[in-house]
Amino acid sequence: MDIQMKKGLLDVCVLALLSRGDSYGYQLVTELSKVVEVSESTLYPILKRLEAGGLLTTYTCEHGGRLRRYYRITQAGLARLGQFGEEWAELERIHDFIAGGKK
Repeated sequence: MDIQMKKGLLDVCVLALLSRGDSYGYQLVTELSKVVEVSESTLYPILKRLEAGGLLTTYTCEHGGRLRRYYRITQAGLARLGQFGEEWAELERIHDFIAGGKK
């Protein structure tokens, strides 16, 4: 898969997971790995970019005597998920055209 396309899809996959509930890095990697190959070294820059873009926020909680950083989707992140749905419909039309001109 094209790296730029995968990058955009990973962003949306992270937001989709967070729309189901707050999570932390390792848990996100575990869940994402069920559908796409992703490592922690790939995930953390995505999380930083999404946070910088206002699509998620972070907070820390103690777990097992250590602080764990949790990620929470924002209203802007939820709006981005909705926008992706519209973009996906356009991608399906493009795919249909490429595959043989279906309408």
